[in-house]
Amino acid sequence: MRLRNKPWAKPLINANPEYIMVTPTDMQGKWQDRFEKSQPLSLEVGSGKGQFIIEMAKAYPERNFIALELQEAAIGIILKKQLELKLPNLQLILGDGANLTEYFAPAEIAALYLNFSDPWPKTRHEKRRLTYRDFLAQYEAILDPDGELQFKTDNQGLFEFSLVSMNNYGMAFDFVALDLHKDARVTDNIETEYEQKFASKGGRIYELVAHFKR
Repeated sequence: MRLRNKPWAKPLINANPEYIMVTPTDMQGKWQDRFEKSQPLSLEVGSGKGQFIIEMAKAYPERNFIALELQEAAIGIILKKQLELKLPNLQLILGDGANLTEYFAPAEIAALYLNFSDPWPKTRHEKRRLTYRDFLAQYEAILDPDGELQFKTDNQGLFEFSLVSMNNYGMAFDFVALDLHKDARVTDNIETEYEQKFASKGGRIYELVAHFKR
């Protein structure tokens, strides 16, 4: 969902380079330098307003996290929250999820999260879906050999497409949930803002966790 323009976002971003990168290609292979400690690095592609990645950073201080968001207004909202929290294991990127291999070195990421990505429902737009094979190739390149990809959506069509796309790519599935919030196997689900609202109205959430075969 595209947010309205926030006139304050750009000045805030420019004033806080210690928390956010606007030239992420400069950091390829050097992301650990941005954190207080060198720890396994997790990336969320399309972080929205940041609830998921912030709560993950709070819950797992032994891991480092990066929020990547294309919308200046959205990443500005996350930055506002981070300026209050000053989490030592959270960094932000204003950038495009289509350029991950330009931002990260091979095997630099331990876990990658895709939460409620745009479903691009028209067939002619399938190449824009974040689980299309071209994106999967980028994820494979930047993920550690033992790294995992976690994907959540409320869109059944996108979920089915993603299962097929990942299977055809040769990925292995570690976990598949057709109704995440009613799945007894789940004990530590951290929600996005959208997920909370959608699930509270009875909507079904789909999730999968997968890895690349090496």
